[in-house]
Formats: sequence, C-alpha cells, structure tokens
Amino acid sequence: MIRIDAMWLAVEPIDMRAGPERLLTSVVRVFGAAQAHHGYVFANARATRIKLLVHDGFGLWCAARRLNEGRFVWPAPACEALPALTQAQFDALVVGLPWQRLQQMQLITRT
Repeated sequence: MIRIDAMWLAVEPIDMRAGPERLLTSVVRVFGAAQAHHGYVFANARATRIKLLVHDGFGLWCAARRLNEGRFVWPAPACEALPALTQAQFDALVVGLPWQRLQQMQLITRT
C-alpha cells in the first residue's frame, strides 16, 4: 500500500488530460515542492472529476475518480491552497460529501 501522511488540495481547476508529469509541475508551482508521502488532489473546472497525485519517495502515483451524477464539493478557485485534509475529509471528498462541514455534521442541534 502507498503511505500518505498528508493530503493537500489544489483549488485551481486542471485539465483532466494532464498526466503525472504535468500534475507534478502544478504541485511544484502551487506548493513549492512535492514532498514524499504527500498526496495532492486536483479537480476539473466542473468538479465532476478529481485526480490524486502521490509522491511515494521513489516515484509518482496518479489516480482518478469521476462522479456519474453531481459534483465534488470544491472550494472556489479564488481561494489559496487549503491546509492538509484529514483522512475523514478526504474520504468524504472522494464520495462527493460536503467534507468542509464534517465537524458540524457530527452534532445534532435540533430535533
């Protein structure tokens, strides 16, 4: 299995034809460097597809996911790169759930 210590979100949309080398160029441009055991998540402009680029210390891994219906919950491109995603946030993101509101969703305040 690939070890991923931190997940980072690149908020600028990317062309999904981009392969690992082009994604790596974006990572270096946006984050300054691609750190070993870190994952970088990208989305297309419509937020219907995402790609994950992982540097495992030896090479690059690239995975893609597409939603058949709906869109991934994605921040506006005007935002800067967000801090690292938690595992729970990443898990919610890849299935299309509102990952930014996980803390709020854990509390029931009305009956």
